Amino acid sequence: MKFTFSWLKDHLDTTASVDEIAEVLTDLGLEVEGIENPAQALAGFTLAKVTHAEQHPDADRLRVCTVATDEGDKQIVCGAPNAREGITVVLCKPGDYVPGLDITLSVGKIRGVESHGMMASMKELQLGDDHDGIIELPSGDVGTKFVDWLAANMPEKVDPVIEIAITPNRQDALGVHGIARDLAARGLGKLKPLKVEAVEGSFESPITVTIDEDTRADGCEVFAGRMIKGVKNGPSPEWLQQRLKAIGLRPISALVDITNFFTFDRNRPLHVFDADKVRGNLRIHRATAGDTLVGLDEKTYTFGEGQVVISDDSGIESIAGIMGGLATGCTEETTNVFLEAAVWDHIQIAHTGRALKINSDARYRNERGIDPAYNMQAIEDATQMILDLCGGEASKVVTAGQVPDVARSYRLDAKRVVSLVGMEIPEAEQRQTLTALGFRMEGDQAHVPSWRADVKGEADLVEEVARIASLTKLVGKPLPRLQNGVPKPILSPIQKRERTVRRTVATLGYNECVTYSFIDQAAAALFGGGDDVTKLANPISSEMSHMRPSLLPGLLQAAARNQARGYADLALFEVGHAFQGGEPGEQNLQVAGLLVGKSGPKDVHGAMRSVDLFDAKADAESALGAMGAPAKVQILRGGEGWWHPGRHGQICLGPKKVLGVFGELHPKVLDEMGVKGPAVAFVLYPEQVPLPRKTGATRAALTQNDLQAVERDFAFVVDADVEALTVVNAAAGADKALIEEVRVFDEFIGGNLGEGKKSLAISVRLQPVGQTLKEKDIEAVAAKIIAKVSKATGGELRG
Repeated sequence: MKFTFSWLKDHLDTTASVDEIAEVLTDLGLEVEGIENPAQALAGFTLAKVTHAEQHPDADRLRVCTVATDEGDKQIVCGAPNAREGITVVLCKPGDYVPGLDITLSVGKIRGVESHGMMASMKELQLGDDHDGIIELPSGDVGTKFVDWLAANMPEKVDPVIEIAITPNRQDALGVHGIARDLAARGLGKLKPLKVEAVEGSFESPITVTIDEDTRADGCEVFAGRMIKGVKNGPSPEWLQQRLKAIGLRPISALVDITNFFTFDRNRPLHVFDADKVRGNLRIHRATAGDTLVGLDEKTYTFGEGQVVISDDSGIESIAGIMGGLATGCTEETTNVFLEAAVWDHIQIAHTGRALKINSDARYRNERGIDPAYNMQAIEDATQMILDLCGGEASKVVTAGQVPDVARSYRLDAKRVVSLVGMEIPEAEQRQTLTALGFRMEGDQAHVPSWRADVKGEADLVEEVARIASLTKLVGKPLPRLQNGVPKPILSPIQKRERTVRRTVATLGYNECVTYSFIDQAAAALFGGGDDVTKLANPISSEMSHMRPSLLPGLLQAAARNQARGYADLALFEVGHAFQGGEPGEQNLQVAGLLVGKSGPKDVHGAMRSVDLFDAKADAESALGAMGAPAKVQILRGGEGWWHPGRHGQICLGPKKVLGVFGELHPKVLDEMGVKGPAVAFVLYPEQVPLPRKTGATRAALTQNDLQAVERDFAFVVDADVEALTVVNAAAGADKALIEEVRVFDEFIGGNLGEGKKSLAISVRLQPVGQTLKEKDIEAVAAKIIAKVSKATGGELRG
C-alpha cells in the first residue's frame, strides 16, 4: 500500500515529520517497507540566472551562456532551444549527480568550449516528461535551493511516498483514511472529519439493477448505481494525476482516475460503465461454464461454472468486483456513465480471481473485505467528485439487495487487558483508544465499527488497546518472591516418567523421531490395526489413512528412508501414543526403540557385529529402570505376530502385566516395510509400570557390605527345550537371602550329551550378610541350588 505524505495530511491534521510517521506506523503494526523522498535526489541543485547568451562558434544548436550562481559567474554550454538571457534556471554543478541521466557531472569541453555544469530540464531531474527545454522558473533568488523553491511553489513534486505492508487482517488500512485513523488514535495528529452529503438525483436512472436469487447469499449482498449524464471525460486535474503517478498508477481519464482515487483513499473499489454502451439493464448472476469476456486489459477470460458476473441484455460486461469489460469501458468520447458501488462476497471474489489469474486492486480489496456500511455513501461521494471534475447531471440511485448487518459488540474487561498486556493502562485510556479507532462504547460493551471485520472477540479488543498503547513501552519486571514455600509440582507422574525415559534412551545413543500418528492401511495391518475403527474420515492422503496401532511402523518407515539414502546402521526411538480405537481412552503411551544394522562402526579395537535381541533387551531394561520398574521381572514368550516367534520376550510382572516387549522383528514385516535387516526393537508401556508406594523425594538408605562375595559355577544337563530362564529362576530361589545374582554364561549342545540334550552353565554370586561364609555354608547352598534346578527342569548336574 503506497500513499503520499500530502495525501495522508488530507485526512490527518499533523505537524509530525515523515520519519516520525514512519516510525509510528511500524509500531502500530503497519510496517513501513520504504520511503521515496524526491527531495533527497534534488538536495544539491540551486537556482541560477542566465545573464548572457551567445551562439556557439562551432555549433548552430548550442549556445554559450554566462550564468550567475551562488559561486559567481559560470560559463555553461547549453543546447536547449529556450536557453536565453534573463531566465531563472536550475543549476547542476560539477560533482552533482543527475538522476534522469544517471551521471555525475564534471567540467568538460563541448566543441572546444569549456562548460562548468548544466542547466536541467524536468525530465533530467525526474520531475516530468518534458525534455524539449530547460526549466524556466517564474521567480527565485540566485543560490536558493531548488527543493525549497519546489516546496513553496510545487509541493506535489517533492511529496514523499510511503509504502507499508498490510497484513490480511487489516483491510481497513488499505485506504489512506484508515491509516490516518490509526495515527490519530496514537496521538500523532487529529483525524479530519469526512463530508457526509448526498447528491440529489434529478431524474430516474434508465438503467436498473437486479441480483439473481442464487447469487444474493454468497455472491453480491448489495449493488447500488446511478446514471450521470452529460459528463466531459478529459484528463484529470494535475493534483490527482500526481497522486496516482506517485503510487505507481498511470492516469487514464478523469472518470477512471476518480474510481482509482476512491480505491486507495477510502478502500472503496468502484466501477464506471459507459452508459451508452450498456444494452438494457444490468443483472448480477452466475456465469455458465465457457462464457467469455474481453476485460479492460484487453485479455479474453473464460469463466467457470458459478462465477459471479455482471451482464446487460447483450451479455457479460464485467467480472464482478474484479475487472470491468472492454466493451463498456469509458473513453474520452464518453458522455453518459453508470457508476457502480457494490458489496461482494469475498470468498467468491478470491476463488474467481484465482481461477482467472487476475490480480487487480479491486480484487485485492474486495477479497479481503471492505466497509459494507460505507457502500451507499461511497456512491454519493464519488458522484459529487465526478460532478465537480467532469460536470453532468446525476440520476436517482438504484439499488438491489440490502446492506449487510455487521453490527456486533464485545465486553471490554479493563483489568483483563492490563493482565494480558503487562502494562498499567488506565481504563479511561482504554476506552478513549477504542473510541478513537471508531468503536462505540456503551458501558463495558464495545460496538465494533463496520470497517473492522477482523475484530471478532474480546481478545481483539485487547490487541487494539495494546497496539495503540505501544508494546515498546513494556518494561521487564522480576517475578514476585514466593511467600508460601515451594509450589506444588504440576507434572503428573506419567509426564515425569515420559520426560525421564526420553532422556535415558537418548543417552543410550538413540536418535529421537517424531513421526505422524497416521499411517497407511497396509502398514497398520502388519501391527494389528488397519480396521475401520481407526480409519480417518477425511485423510490427508492414502498414506495417512489410519491411526497407528504401534510406534514401530513409523520408525521402520524412517529406517527405510534412511537406508535408501545410504545410512544402514540406525538407532531410532520415539515416545508417543498408539491407538487401538477411535474413542477417548482407546490409546496408550508407548516408548519404542529400533536398532538396525551393525552395533557400531568398523574399529581396530574390536570386531563389528550385527545387532541382536540382547542389545534390545539391555536398552529396554535400562529404560524400565529409569522409569522405576522393579529389578526382578519375568521374561515370557507370547508376543504379537510381528515379532520373531523364537527371538523375542515379554517383560512381565506376572503372566498378565506386560511392561514391554523386546526382540527381533519378523522377517516378513521387515520385507513389507522395505527395511534391510537385521533389525531388533523394544516397545515399553510406561503406564503399566507400577507407581512407587512412597511419593516422597527421599531415597532409601544406602546399604554397603564389606564382606567378600563368593561365586560358584554349575553346569546342568537338561532337555533341549528347557529355557535358560527356568534354570536361572530355580537357582535364584534356592536361597533368596544369600544369592545376589544368577546368570547364564555358556550353552553347549552335542558331543556326548546325547540326542535332545544340552548343557547350560550358570554362575551364582553369593553375598554373605553379617559373617563370612564357611565352606560348609557354601556347600549347603550349592546342594539347594542343585536340588531346585533338578526339580524344576528334570536335569542333572553335569559331571
